[in-house]
Amino acid sequence: MVRAAFRMILDAQPDIEVVAEAADGATAVAEARRLRPDVCLLDIRMPELDGLEATRRLAGPGARHPLNVLIATTFDLDEYVYRALRNGACGFLLKDGSPALLAEAVRAAAHGESMISPSVTVRLLRHMTPPAASAPAKATAPVPPPVSGPVDPLTDRELQVVRRVARGRTNEEVAAELYVTLSTVKTHLGNVQRKLDARNRVEIAAWAWESGLVG
Repeated sequence: MVRAAFRMILDAQPDIEVVAEAADGATAVAEARRLRPDVCLLDIRMPELDGLEATRRLAGPGARHPLNVLIATTFDLDEYVYRALRNGACGFLLKDGSPALLAEAVRAAAHGESMISPSVTVRLLRHMTPPAASAPAKATAPVPPPVSGPVDPLTDRELQVVRRVARGRTNEEVAAELYVTLSTVKTHLGNVQRKLDARNRVEIAAWAWESGLVG
């Protein structure tokens, strides 16, 4: 029923075509590798192979030809969010979101951008923020290791772009706020991604919060 609903929502979009469905994680991985879709939409709880492991196989550091994976789930546990993003997911949505949000997330993933459900963003970024020196760290889930620092220093403009990306701004919003063109923003993000050796915008945002660049 959930797959049928998602298919109806996405196939109704003029720029989105659903090319396959899978009833379990193992089949999803096999079909994704065979068809090479622009976006793989996975659940957390799936028979045979859960969505977190399927994400690692399709988009993780060891994936030979990584795909864009978007997680849609009823579970917003911190551990699931961390593992999904660290396993290479470029987005994390809860199923109680709107159909418009689902379509927007698929479009973002298809272009290598990221979207995290608003209801989990604040909690996720709070965990990524370094704790105050005077207070012991408290967490309900293990915090993942930080993204390594840049191989070359980021320019002032690149830092301005990173701060806005870490606050959830789209490329268009960043361009408007900095009074630059959309192509300029994409160029800055490409340079940042190279300097950080980051795979996507989520890892750029994670680095910004983990390093205390935003708060």
